[in-house]
Amino acid sequence: MKTVSQISELRAQVKAWRQQGLTVAFVPTMGNLHAGHISLVDEAHKHADKIVASIFVNPMQFGVNEDIDNYPRTMSDDQQKLTAAGTDLLFTPTPDIIYPKGLTKQSFVEVPNVSDGYCGESRPGHFRGVATVVCKLFNLVQPDVACFGLKDYQQVQVIQTMVEDLSMPITIVPVATSREESGLALSSRNGYLTADEKEAAPVLQQNLQWLADQISIGFAKSDSIDFIGLARQAAKAINHAGLHTDYLHVCHAKTLQPASEDDTQLVILAAAHCGKARLIDNLQVSLA
Repeated sequence: MKTVSQISELRAQVKAWRQQGLTVAFVPTMGNLHAGHISLVDEAHKHADKIVASIFVNPMQFGVNEDIDNYPRTMSDDQQKLTAAGTDLLFTPTPDIIYPKGLTKQSFVEVPNVSDGYCGESRPGHFRGVATVVCKLFNLVQPDVACFGLKDYQQVQVIQTMVEDLSMPITIVPVATSREESGLALSSRNGYLTADEKEAAPVLQQNLQWLADQISIGFAKSDSIDFIGLARQAAKAINHAGLHTDYLHVCHAKTLQPASEDDTQLVILAAAHCGKARLIDNLQVSLA
């Protein structure tokens, strides 16, 4: 695997591949990689000849109360994992390379509607930062395909909407959430959990599954489904287990608007604090 930090080096390598008629898949990350990230690389191999990954801790998507300086950085270990997974090129720019004018003078991309609510409400400006950096990375790499993990479901919808709205010739490939045996979604933030918190954390996924089951049962019986009431029950159970629910909602799977009786493709979106870690998870429900 070749590692580059300069835009000119990245573009030169991609151009050389293009001249050979090769296709390119892209896996953007913020580093501190785990098996979930590597599953994105594995999926990327199914869609293209060459794989580009990036590691960039994006300052634009961190809020005023979020400590970017303490975000874990494990470059050497990450490089070993990406090499073992068959990554061809790793792009590791600095903030000065991505934002040479600084954040306050940087043009930005904002995706309306799907960026609102949920993590967008809890972390103001977060999805503006995500959309801006992903748009810029797409312009630099110019991939045919880009892979994103479905653990960050709202993020995937933001990026997919941006690609559609701006007519980008890129196929977004969502990749299923990787989980521990307990059901806890793999996340870099899991490293903040104590042993007791690690034991309690799977209650988030367990209650999403309970909620999904209740919705499916109600649909099968042709009952009127109280999405809000059921979500409140699940949130209460999560809080009772020692977590603190940030949000838990049943939504239309694409628009992320609150679910209605006529919707058959749903997603349950949730976030909860467990000690120092803010955990996010989701579960898709198909009633068709």
